[in-house]
Amino acid sequence: MTALTLSTAAAPGLRTDAIVVGVAKVTGSKSGDLAVAPGAEAVDKAYDGRLAGVLETLGASGGEGEVTKLPAPSGFKAPLVVAVGLGALPEEDGSFSAETLRRAAGVAARALAGTKKAAFALPVSDAADAGAIGEGVLLGSYSFDAYKEAAKDGNGAKKGKAPLGEATLLGGKSRDKAFKAAIERATAVSEELNRARDLINTPPNDLNPEAFAAVAQAAAKEHGIKVQVLDEKALAKGGYGGILGVGAGSASAPRLVKLSYTSSKAKKHLAFIGKGITYDSGGISLKPAGHNETMKCDMSGAAAVFAAVVSAARLGLEVNVTGWLALAENMPSGSATRPGDVLRMYSGKTVEVLNTDAEGRLVLADALAKASEEKPDAIVDVATLTGAMMLALGNRTFGIMANDDAFRTAVHEAAEEVGEPAWPMPLPDHLKKGMDSPTADIANMGERYGGGLVAGLFLKEFVGEGITWAHLDIAGPAFNEQGPFGYTPKGGTGSAVRTLVRLAELTAAGDLG
Repeated sequence: MTALTLSTAAAPGLRTDAIVVGVAKVTGSKSGDLAVAPGAEAVDKAYDGRLAGVLETLGASGGEGEVTKLPAPSGFKAPLVVAVGLGALPEEDGSFSAETLRRAAGVAARALAGTKKAAFALPVSDAADAGAIGEGVLLGSYSFDAYKEAAKDGNGAKKGKAPLGEATLLGGKSRDKAFKAAIERATAVSEELNRARDLINTPPNDLNPEAFAAVAQAAAKEHGIKVQVLDEKALAKGGYGGILGVGAGSASAPRLVKLSYTSSKAKKHLAFIGKGITYDSGGISLKPAGHNETMKCDMSGAAAVFAAVVSAARLGLEVNVTGWLALAENMPSGSATRPGDVLRMYSGKTVEVLNTDAEGRLVLADALAKASEEKPDAIVDVATLTGAMMLALGNRTFGIMANDDAFRTAVHEAAEEVGEPAWPMPLPDHLKKGMDSPTADIANMGERYGGGLVAGLFLKEFVGEGITWAHLDIAGPAFNEQGPFGYTPKGGTGSAVRTLVRLAELTAAGDLG
C-alpha cells in the first residue's frame, strides 16, 4: 500500500518522480479560464506565473477528474508535473471541500501507477484537508491483481505498473499533532477499506463463509478484538433458522461471526450487522442469465462491517463496537430451501419463504435478533439488499431507512460528511400488509413496488423493542461495474465503511445521541 508522509518542503527541491497540483475553472469568466489552486504557488512561480496558460494550451479545462501531465520546469528535481482538475473555483472563501480534494487525489494517484514517489501540492488549509488528500491517495491507488499471473515475473513478484509507492503531502507539518493524527486516521481507515475491497473482489470459490470467518479471526487476533464464530452445529443448536435456511443448499456451511471491540472509556455501544452472502445464485428462485456474474459482491455489507470494527480498534475509539457477520452461500440443490418452506427464525418468529432470492433479509433477521439481546444504544445493518434500491437511487447512492427519524438524519449527515452519497428513505406502514402470510408470522416478500422499503420493513420486525436502528441498502454503490472514477476503482468499492467509522467516532465523542 502507498506510504504517506507529510512535508513543509518547497516543491522545486523535492527529489520525487512527480509533483501533483490542482487547477480549477474560474466561474464568471469566459469559457476556458483556469486558476492554479492554492498549494501550487511555488510550481506556478517556476513557470513564471503562466502555468494556467500552459495547461489551457494543452487542452486542460479544470474539470473534476481531468489529468494533464507536462514536463517540470527548469530547476526542479522532479521531472514531471501532474495537474488534476478540481472543478469550479469556490466563489466564497476559495476553499475546496474535503470530498473534492479526496477525489482529485484519488484520480492523480491512479494516474501515477508505476511511479515510485510523488509529492501532492494540493490545497491544504488544515489537518482535515490533509486527511482527505491522504484518503484519496490511498483509496485511489488501490489495485486488485492477486489472480493475474501475467502481472507477475518468474519469481512470483509483481511486474508492470504497481500502485504509487510513496506520496508526500505538502503543506502539512509532520510534527503537528492534528496533522499527524489525520494521516494516521486516513491510513488506518483506508487500509481496512481496501481490505474490504479485496474481500469483495475475491472469487467465491476462494471466499466461502468459512474462509471469510478465518480472515476475521486473523484480523481480530492482530488488533485485540474478541471474536466468536458459530459454525453450522452451533447455529442449529441456537435456532438460527434464517442463516441455516439460506445456506442449506450449499456445500459450504454458513457462519455467524461476532467481532467485539471494547474500550475501557466507552459510554456507548454500537452494533453493526453485515449481510455476508459470499455468492448469491438466487437459490431455487434462480437468478436469470446476466445477473449472476457479479454476485460475489453480495457479502459487501459484511466486508464493510468487518472493516469498520477493525478501524475502530486501530483508532482506539472510546466506544464499544460489536460487528456481526451473517455469512452464507445461497445455492440451489436437493437440500436447498424451497419457495413455500417456513423457517423458524432465531427470534422465534416464523417466515414463509416465497422467494429464495430474497435471502439477505433472512440472515440479517437472525443477526438483528441476536444483536438486540445485548441492548446496544443503536444498531446499523448494511446490505446489498435489493435491486429496487438501485432503481430508486442509481448506482452510486445508498438508501437509509430507520425506526427513528433523528437517527436516520444523523446517519445521512455522517455519510455525506465522509463523501459517501446516501439518501433517507421512508418505511410506510401500509406496505407491511403485503408480507402477510396465511401460513407463518410473516412472508419474506411483499408488494413488488417499493421493494427496497418492504425489505426494510421486514428487517424492522426483528429489531429488539426500544432499540434505535438504521438499515443501509448499498446494492448500488457496493460494486462498480463501470470504469474507475475519483478514488473509486472498478469492482468492490468498500461502500459504507467510512460512514460506519464516522458514526463510531461521533458516538465516542458524545455527538450522536
